[in-house]
Amino acid sequence: MKQSGPTEALPEKVGYTKYYEYDGLLRAYANRAMLLAAIFGLIAITSLGFAIYVRLQPPTVVRIDSSGEASAINPRPEGQEGLSKMSFHVAAAAETEPTELEARALARRFLSSYLNYSPAVVDRNFAEALNLMTANLKTYTLNKLREAEIVQKIKDGNMVSTFKLRDMEPIKGAPYTLMAFGVREVHQTRDGVESTDRMVSRHKLRLAVTRRSEYNPSGLLVAEYWEQQIVGDRNSSPLQESLFSK
Repeated sequence: MKQSGPTEALPEKVGYTKYYEYDGLLRAYANRAMLLAAIFGLIAITSLGFAIYVRLQPPTVVRIDSSGEASAINPRPEGQEGLSKMSFHVAAAAETEPTELEARALARRFLSSYLNYSPAVVDRNFAEALNLMTANLKTYTLNKLREAEIVQKIKDGNMVSTFKLRDMEPIKGAPYTLMAFGVREVHQTRDGVESTDRMVSRHKLRLAVTRRSEYNPSGLLVAEYWEQQIVGDRNSSPLQESLFSK
């Protein structure tokens, strides 16, 4: 039978790791830090050099000839020919004559702004319509609106005008001139009594061609406008029916 006796305690220093193992770990971490610092420093120097190179490059000057072709006067070095040989037709597009579709769109937009209003939006709608006119027509129309106090009458009489375009066709032999036909209702309330003017009218618009721009992409403005009532009546009865609901 084996007898168990008391075990001898091991020295405390036996549980410690050798000093040269700690020193090796510290040197390994230091080497890694130095390597990462060198890599990041190289990246920073490369980025700074590339930024300086880009800043020192001369700007690209584009020349546009009479046909609308654009070419770079100082092309880039080899390897960037694609940028220097880029051509486009900016000038040619700016000088393209407006199409009939663009003329119809401008006329429809003008009639919608000028003939649809209420006391709350009359200032905005008239301003939008005036901005679609040539300078001389805008001055003439603005003076007429001020002399007749149209805006104030619309607000005082609580007038609401609604216009529905029925047809619009170009006039033959007159470029950029359109004849439009529509139905208009003007509701006015005075002393709690509403009266309605219903009319069928025709509208002639002659458009002027200007230079296309960011604010006027169609290159068209209203140069002449007049309207004529064809059929109309007034209804002040208690029960009124709108022409638009028929």
